[in-house]
Amino acid sequence: MTLATFLTAILGLLLTPGPTNTLVGLAGASGGMGRVVRLIPAEVAGYLTMILPLALVGHDLLTAVPPAAQAIKLTAAIWVMILAVRLWGRGSLSQAGGPITAGRIYVTTALNPKALIIALALLPPPALAEFWSRLALFCLTAAAVAAIWGGAGAFARQRGTGAGRLQVVRRAASVWLAMVSVMLVAGVLRA
Repeated sequence: MTLATFLTAILGLLLTPGPTNTLVGLAGASGGMGRVVRLIPAEVAGYLTMILPLALVGHDLLTAVPPAAQAIKLTAAIWVMILAVRLWGRGSLSQAGGPITAGRIYVTTALNPKALIIALALLPPPALAEFWSRLALFCLTAAAVAAIWGGAGAFARQRGTGAGRLQVVRRAASVWLAMVSVMLVAGVLRA
């Protein structure tokens, strides 16, 4: 895969709405860009927690033990549904067990199914020389995309989004997270 193809695929995947992007956008809406910047390292660390083991040994393991991949997807689906229910039921993540923290971003990102695709399909095999440079490029891209999502949330905040509008955004995010969870479960059931 050429560098341009890799970067295009990574951007396309990371810009897609998902659980991490939803939380980062909400963090921007509730706490501004200062909060988002402090959460970016947790997101990158969450991705690396899954990507490195999967890239280094995961392909062989998941091929040898197919239920392991399904278990990872099911765990991710459960976590995303928990986030959706908390967000809907309480109206905000800050009322549902505290603010959007680095720990919550880390766990959500570590369980994000995008990490599977990145580790097993987009990154070159670790034996190739470009593995580490592509991984570094991925990390920079993930940080930039987090800033974009957080910036969108912060922009909505600066535009004077009232409490009613923010509630609608939170409810829409909750519905989106629930849909992502259901899609993950459907994928596990189809396999």
